[in-house]
Amino acid sequence: MALDRLQKWARELKAQVMTLWFSRSHPDTPVSAKILAAVVVAYALSPIDLIPDFIPVLGYLDDLILVPIGIYLTLKLLPPHVIAESRSKADLWLADKNNKPGNYFAAAVIVLIWVGVAAWIWSVCSR
Repeated sequence: MALDRLQKWARELKAQVMTLWFSRSHPDTPVSAKILAAVVVAYALSPIDLIPDFIPVLGYLDDLILVPIGIYLTLKLLPPHVIAESRSKADLWLADKNNKPGNYFAAAVIVLIWVGVAAWIWSVCSR
């Protein structure tokens, strides 16, 4: 029973991310919502996490807390008709493709952040 609820939640999360994907290109979407949607979608679809999943507890924190909070905040900025149109596009897209697009630009940004953090740590420790 708990596994069914978790799978349902994961499918809904995926549908919401795809809703944001389509809403960011809708002409009635406010600029602030477009920017936030782009950030949330880029992070959610990135193959690399800011906090790697192999770090106990914290590794899944971003997937379980940050992404849903980002989705919630973005949906609050969107007009209801944009959400409805984007959700119907997302549902059709998921029914046809049943997967999500990769976002390699976001992955590159996250890799650069980690490289920057590593370089900073190296410079602090080598003094």
